[in-house]
Amino acid sequence: MTVSGYDIPRAARPGARAWGQLILAETKSVIRDTAGLIIPIGMPSLLIVAQGAGASQEILPDAGGRSVFELYVLPLMLVMVVALVGVVNMPSFLATYRRGGLLKRLAATPAHPSMVLVAQVITSLVQTLVGVAIALGLSAAMFGVIGPENLLATIGVFALVCAAMYALGMIVAAISPTPNASVAIGLVLFFGIAAVGGLFGGPQNLPDPVAEIGRWLPYGAGFEAMQHAWVGETVPWQPLVALSAATVLGTACAVRLFRWSR
Repeated sequence: MTVSGYDIPRAARPGARAWGQLILAETKSVIRDTAGLIIPIGMPSLLIVAQGAGASQEILPDAGGRSVFELYVLPLMLVMVVALVGVVNMPSFLATYRRGGLLKRLAATPAHPSMVLVAQVITSLVQTLVGVAIALGLSAAMFGVIGPENLLATIGVFALVCAAMYALGMIVAAISPTPNASVAIGLVLFFGIAAVGGLFGGPQNLPDPVAEIGRWLPYGAGFEAMQHAWVGETVPWQPLVALSAATVLGTACAVRLFRWSR
């Protein structure tokens, strides 16, 4: 690049080492915030134990010995935890960084906005995986949960649900000027997609147009896909398309809207 007759070298793009350092810094920051670890690590176990006490006793004879808990409650709880972490918990960290001026200082470096978003998503996702693994272990030990019939399909669907929810969370992080605003926006978005996605009574209790809309939003699509994969059934194409679209559009919007400061 030439400016006023002088050749100015372009800033080198951050390499693998820079990515590693950024992810490590994010991890240390999250670990220091003990309260922020409660939702991704503690909440899955709390919800599983609370909901499994009653529902695990209701065995469905036509479901291979599986209980209502495993067929309905468990998939719904897994999607709910991922949604809470991705849409509410994770964005608050980035909003805190923006308010403290950390992102503004980072803007003076060759780092791209996508690096900050991806590093925070990776850090938060690791916490979620730890929390879900502990919760599923408790489910097997306390309630005799058999586990997914199709493990690979269940893992694939869970990964897609995570991608879609974190894409929504990245939009919240990109537009939130303060941590309080981030939590408020995230909660409104979470309850909006959860309400039409079956969290409060199931899609069958909603008006048909509302239930159909909820089926195409990440929460309802995630629950439907997870439920089918868990019992070994073929996952319909509609929820897979809905989750994929939310991932792509959400990520593109987040990078486009991201600001270093407000």
